[in-house]
Amino acid sequence: MHSTRTVGLSDARPIIDVGIAEADRIGAPSNIAVADAGGGPVAHLRMDGAQLGSIEHSIDKAHTSVLVRPPAIWPGTPNRGEFWSMALSGVGRVLVFAGGLPLRIDDEVVGAVGVSDGSPERDTAVAKAAAL
Repeated sequence: MHSTRTVGLSDARPIIDVGIAEADRIGAPSNIAVADAGGGPVAHLRMDGAQLGSIEHSIDKAHTSVLVRPPAIWPGTPNRGEFWSMALSGVGRVLVFAGGLPLRIDDEVVGAVGVSDGSPERDTAVAKAAAL
């Protein structure tokens, strides 16, 4: 049986709020996106000072984290091996940079959060805080 559990706007708002709090705490203005169980965007927020060019990255990190389980937090450079090939096959939407995490309920992926603008470590820290 296929489940229809997914995150909605009422779920996305507190996820983004926690992401904002963590980004403020570590001094990393960020773009924070939440995707639903199908990888579609539910909500996005660009904090003051976050780069415009990172908007799509945050959305694509969330999208990738729904499609590719485990999360889109892969160490090292993305231009090697299987991860780079996967990014090239994703019609520009699969992004294998740190900062994306699936959102789970009872081990079922119901959406994802994607964060972009800081270093891989800062994007990961904000995503982890928001995904809890």
